[in-house]
Amino acid sequence: MTERRLVSSGGPYEARYGYSRAIAVGDSCWVAGTTDAGPDGRSRHPDDAQAQARAAYAIAIGALEEAGFAIDEVVRTRMYIVNADDATLVAAVNGELFGTIRPASTLVRVRA
Repeated sequence: MTERRLVSSGGPYEARYGYSRAIAVGDSCWVAGTTDAGPDGRSRHPDDAQAQARAAYAIAIGALEEAGFAIDEVVRTRMYIVNADDATLVAAVNGELFGTIRPASTLVRVRA
């Protein structure tokens, strides 16, 4: 059986709702949807989509690294926004981090 490595961010919801921040199996790693929430579950950057994106990516990349992976191994990103005006701001953060890696990336606007 292939080893499963679970990575926890220590957030308040992982144990309660039965998920991990990331899980690595073999040479693949999947990261759960990530926000900029602090240990109390609240946004650290309310009303600042770009800061939220940077913080969420920092958490996700940290989980990847803890699982033994590097940012240049990322093959896909997904970004979800509520306000269409935030699209360029959030996409710019994706570009800053992944501009040379160029994973398959999707940005989706969802309803609140």
